[in-house]
Amino acid sequence: MINGVHAIVFSAKADGVRAFLSDVLGLSAVDAGGGWPIYALPPAELAVHPCDGDTYHELYLMCDDIQATLAELTAKGVEVAQEVSDRGWGLLAAIRLPDGSALRIYEPRHPSPPRS
Repeated sequence: MINGVHAIVFSAKADGVRAFLSDVLGLSAVDAGGGWPIYALPPAELAVHPCDGDTYHELYLMCDDIQATLAELTAKGVEVAQEVSDRGWGLLAAIRLPDGSALRIYEPRHPSPPRS
């Protein structure tokens, strides 16, 4: 029934964020028409957590080794927006996107579901 997840990043500086995804993160893309790139992502997970107040959604990138990943990204000129913190369920940090926003990245410690 469900065969994937389509995530969207809305940005006032979309061209810069697109270049970042292609040039820095090395994500491949196809033209969905009219010059709109759709980027391939690695396998995804979805979690649902309780919250107080309004419902909201968050996007996190996952990696196997956060220190090595951040070192590779900083060598490419990426700013670390939030230093690594141990959250128990994983090691969490954030990187700065070209539009000034922060994108969270983490090394999970929790089990992941099997990929089909």
